Amino acid sequence: MTTPEPSTRTAARQVRGALARRSGRRAEAWAALWLMAKGYRILGFRLRTRLGEIDLLAQKGRVLAVVEVKSRATLEAALAAVTPEQRDRLRRAGQAAAGARPRLKDLAVRLDLIALAPGRLPRHRPDAWNGA
Repeated sequence: MTTPEPSTRTAARQVRGALARRSGRRAEAWAALWLMAKGYRILGFRLRTRLGEIDLLAQKGRVLAVVEVKSRATLEAALAAVTPEQRDRLRRAGQAAAGARPRLKDLAVRLDLIALAPGRLPRHRPDAWNGA
């Protein structure tokens, strides 16, 4: 058995990466629509901060939701896909985003999860990690 040429491996990796990015953007769009149907106002998509990237930033009342979007087979798998380090980074990024916008600075920052699975409705888990 021979190994593929390096350029073939690189091309295959680029294709997989492009498909994953497209799938991620589609999942984020579905998640945003789901949140809007629940009364949230979407403030941003794929926000880059110096502390990390936020999939969705949404507001409902006095809550600023930093929303992580995961497409997995189950809610449990989606919850497990976000490590404690990622949660810390998301929380810091959300606080930085809130601090950078005067009208958001007094809102409570919360980490939410939207889990998507093929053929199923999105599942929104507010305060997904119970403040952890």
